[in-house]
Amino acid sequence: MDARVRYTHDAGVSSIDIDDGKVNVMSPQMQAELTTAFDRAERDDGVVVVRGRPGALSAGFDLNLLGEASGESAGMVVGGFELALRILSYPRPVVIARTGHAVAMGAFLLLSGDYRIATTAPARLTANEVAIGLTMPRAAITILRQRLTPAAFERATLLAEVFGPQSAVGAGFLDEVVEPDRFDERIAEVASALTRLDRDAQCATKRRTRAPLIAALTAAIEDDREEFAARVASAAVN
Repeated sequence: MDARVRYTHDAGVSSIDIDDGKVNVMSPQMQAELTTAFDRAERDDGVVVVRGRPGALSAGFDLNLLGEASGESAGMVVGGFELALRILSYPRPVVIARTGHAVAMGAFLLLSGDYRIATTAPARLTANEVAIGLTMPRAAITILRQRLTPAAFERATLLAEVFGPQSAVGAGFLDEVVEPDRFDERIAEVASALTRLDRDAQCATKRRTRAPLIAALTAAIEDDREEFAARVASAAVN
């Protein structure tokens, strides 16, 4: 199977490029490759830059698999949030470049970064669970709550609002938007600046400030895991 994730490291920056040739679905295979890439980055002690393919950071989970009440489906969803936990726990700064649409798990992936950049080009940014008949997982709510303004959090979770580039900055989804012709240059500027932070102080401060979120997200993932397991067991009986 062709690789979906490409990893390179240069001048203290670990670049993780996601490209499945389509919309970067967060399949179990994609999750495994991203986890491996973050493991490599940590060994290389790199500031990380994650970017999607042109037009898509990620459209979220595989909807065909998501609609099943199966252990594979439950594992995919739990695995997606474990990946988010891995990124949020990564000791060095993580920049995520939103190259296009970020939907559902794509939006949660975006929110797992420390600094998030997008272009001014139109793209869908939404947590659309309630729009497609899904109750928002506890882990998703935890990730959204830690980043978004209170008003935007309500609109994102309860109303499945689609955020444009500028409204996404005001909501807390993004830190910065730039014109498309400055995108690559700005990503490089930010990543280079982050390599110059004092490593030990930054790592320790990130660990300290993230501790409450990591604990809350870990608990939410376990609660979701139990709920999904009960759902799968019930479907098997019926």
